[in-house]
Amino acid sequence: MSSLRRRAMSREQRANLKFLAKLGKTPFESFTMLQQVYREETMSRTRAFEWHKRYKEGREEVEDDPQSGRPSTSRTMKNIERVKQMVHTDRRLTVRMIAEELSINKDTVWSIITENLEMRKVCAKMVPKLLSEYQKQQRVTACKDIIERLEDDPDLLGRVITGDESWIFEYDPETKRQTRQWKSPLSPKPKKARMSKSKVKVMLIAFFDIKGIVHFEFRPQGQTVNQYVYKEILRRLMRSVRHKRRDLWENNAWVLHHDNATAHSALSI
Repeated sequence: MSSLRRRAMSREQRANLKFLAKLGKTPFESFTMLQQVYREETMSRTRAFEWHKRYKEGREEVEDDPQSGRPSTSRTMKNIERVKQMVHTDRRLTVRMIAEELSINKDTVWSIITENLEMRKVCAKMVPKLLSEYQKQQRVTACKDIIERLEDDPDLLGRVITGDESWIFEYDPETKRQTRQWKSPLSPKPKKARMSKSKVKVMLIAFFDIKGIVHFEFRPQGQTVNQYVYKEILRRLMRSVRHKRRDLWENNAWVLHHDNATAHSALSI
């Protein structure tokens, strides 16, 4: 909605509130009637009650009161640059926070962000782990090392078998994004019961290469993985490699890749 239409809509609703107040309607009745007409574009409950009270006390004007130091509504290059700097500094700032900090009208800030800067607010993407700068650099170094090794051994990645563990839950509750659905203005808002994450879980240990799964197993519930348990798992892995990757087994060419967890880096392993 453009800023001009927003202002016209606000003025129209204030005029209707004045009419309803003179009819003797209560603030709640007046606000309910506004909602029936304007739906999602209705002014806030607090603002509607505030204007209703003014009209009951004798106010006649429907225009906003002039204010000293009123925020600027101009979309100048200077204001666009100021908003851009604030958004780039903290991308979680709200339109209201930016408007109050820069003394700019909220409608103007919204127009600058969506039209001039062509930005929109989205949910953060879920990633397995947030890495520090040091961890990122370590990964870059490791990737460069792998690239150099591939130049000498082009078949290296075909010989690597990777092992990892993951908790498997009986069920996972839907996220807020997964529950989103289209609704018309008159349809009721969808509801769902609050559901906590499943307490029933088992650990899955899997080994895989570029061809697929080599070996996997579920651990008994409540059993932790230590060096002794992991040693037995590796023995079962070796039998799977012998049967499923016979060429790698016969040439003794396969390489096991696992992380540096205590159970993986113990001397016995």
